[in-house]
Amino acid sequence: MFPNLKLQYKAILRILLYFKWTWIGVISGHDIKGEKFEQNMIPMFAQKGICFDFIVRIPKMSFSSDIDDMVEEVYEINEIIMRSTVNALVIHGEIETIMTLRVFPMISADEHISTKRNVKIWIMTAQMEFTSFPLQRDWDMDFLHGAISLSVHSSEVLGFQKFLLLRNPSSEKKDGFLRVFWEQAFGCRFPNSMADLQDKDICSGEEKLETIPASVFEMSMTGHSYSVFTAAYVVAHALQALYSSRFKGRLIVDEAVKLQNQELWKLNHFIKRIVFNNTVGEKVSFNENGVIEAGFDIINWITFPNQSFQRLKVGKIESMAPQEEVLRIWEEAIVWPSSFNQVQPLSVCNDECPLGYHKTKKEGEPFCCYDCILCPQGKFSNQTDMDECLQCPQDHYPNMERDSCTPKDISFLSYGEPLGIALAVLALSLSFITALVLWVFIKQRETPIVKANNRNLTYTLLTSLLLAFLCALLFIGQPDKVRCLLRQTAFGIIFSMSVSCVLAKTVIVVLAFRVTKPGSRMRKWVGKQQATSIVLSCSLIQAALCTVWLAMSPPFPDIDMHSVTKEIVLECNEGSVTMFYCVLGFMGLLAIASFTIAFLARKLPDSFNEAKFITFSMLVFCSVWLSFVPTYLSTRGKYMVAVEIFSILASSAGLLGCIFSPKCFVILMRPQLNSKEQLRRKD
Repeated sequence: MFPNLKLQYKAILRILLYFKWTWIGVISGHDIKGEKFEQNMIPMFAQKGICFDFIVRIPKMSFSSDIDDMVEEVYEINEIIMRSTVNALVIHGEIETIMTLRVFPMISADEHISTKRNVKIWIMTAQMEFTSFPLQRDWDMDFLHGAISLSVHSSEVLGFQKFLLLRNPSSEKKDGFLRVFWEQAFGCRFPNSMADLQDKDICSGEEKLETIPASVFEMSMTGHSYSVFTAAYVVAHALQALYSSRFKGRLIVDEAVKLQNQELWKLNHFIKRIVFNNTVGEKVSFNENGVIEAGFDIINWITFPNQSFQRLKVGKIESMAPQEEVLRIWEEAIVWPSSFNQVQPLSVCNDECPLGYHKTKKEGEPFCCYDCILCPQGKFSNQTDMDECLQCPQDHYPNMERDSCTPKDISFLSYGEPLGIALAVLALSLSFITALVLWVFIKQRETPIVKANNRNLTYTLLTSLLLAFLCALLFIGQPDKVRCLLRQTAFGIIFSMSVSCVLAKTVIVVLAFRVTKPGSRMRKWVGKQQATSIVLSCSLIQAALCTVWLAMSPPFPDIDMHSVTKEIVLECNEGSVTMFYCVLGFMGLLAIASFTIAFLARKLPDSFNEAKFITFSMLVFCSVWLSFVPTYLSTRGKYMVAVEIFSILASSAGLLGCIFSPKCFVILMRPQLNSKEQLRRKD
């Protein structure tokens, strides 16, 4: 008549999980039933994330026990319980267990332990019942207030209380058990009792059961009583089935006669098949193992100062219900122990991790004891006590608290922001200055200083510098397919042309001083064709590299969601990084060649060459681009583009300033020095 024990363990587990009580203590009886309870319960609970601060067994009371050892053991158990940080305490046992537990508050008072500070929520199994020893009937019952227990499902049976009120020793003189109960319940003795009556009241037999505190006798039907009530009906229906089977065929009649001639426990054959509605209107049936198909009621215990208590039904466990409806709790009806101020208590090893944090295991501690660690960069947690933080979507980033994700802003170097405006103004200003220098040189094209060192080469260099400054504008604005294809290739070809012009100028200066005698074989290397071939060959090589780049893996518009935490960067993906660095490497090779040759020719007479100016310009150029590579690789987002634009403008401005500013100074400020006689002078 008692439901399957595993169902009860699952019911307790559901209650613990419902209230999120993951840090518990366990008390069980010191017997085989207690051992089986622990063996079945501990693994099941641990699999669902519940861990145990302590598991203790209450010593079994017997006449042969050493009373001193037992009292000492009870003291130790009480200290473990009261010093523990758990608030939820699962208790397995029977009537004797709760009798022993009633001693604990008395011990706590003797030991001056603050029971208010250490009040626990008791979760009791259905086997436990409450009754008082005569010695305990006046003891305080506050320890039980707010407790939760399971009870075999029961309903109020009509006429039960009236039946109890009609029962007394006067009307049931042959019931010896009733007389014994009466004496213990009312603390009196019947005159014919063998006990000493000096200090006892005399029982009249007319005492009223309703005057007895509930701690001694309950007037309502408990789960145990309801099971006995149901069992009586089950046996009656089984007997009826047994005797009525004789009218249902010869084979069944023979079986029934055979059963009647054997032991009555053969009734189980019929009991397993019984299905009926009892007088309360509830269905009674058994499963294939002969166990009743019934659930449990969840009971909340409420105590009163007059040693009475009330069992309040606050939920139920229905074994035959759908999975999501097995547990039903009416939380608003629960009365919690007074020390919790009617707020649901917590029973956890430590405070739950707040939003933005996740759990990490404490070494050497149970698995439900943990530390809380802030979510790592790029992750968030929007629930408490999360095992792992979640990754934000690619187009979102976690906020400062890391408890939610915020959409990323679209980012690119635009003409509408201060940095884009500043770089655009700088590029246009340098372009204007270059165009002005070119105009001055064209206007003064017949003067000696312009004619010196190949006039056409000078025009080509100034034109390429002008285009280089304007090329920087391709890097500003939202990247698109055309812009991405043009900007790196245009930059590579234009800069190669500029550096190759400088290289040609340097070579011409050196060769000019080597041709010192008429009829020299090197004279044929000095002239416009030699300069043109250097510029064209270098530019064509760079153009070939760019063509291969565009054919193999051209640049394309791309979205970078990872480099910058709070931004989605619109950029031009370089396609082949190898080809990108090949283009830069070729320009670097030309610059190093120009710098080396100019450096070797720096001591030639100043009036006849630009070697010193080219040396300084190449020094600036190489310094800028050598610093560009690590800076570019360590920068993210739109600032990578800004670094490249700055390098283009700075290196171009270095060439313009170092090579042409001295000549412009002479042309505009010292025109008297711009003569053949002055150029032929030697230092």
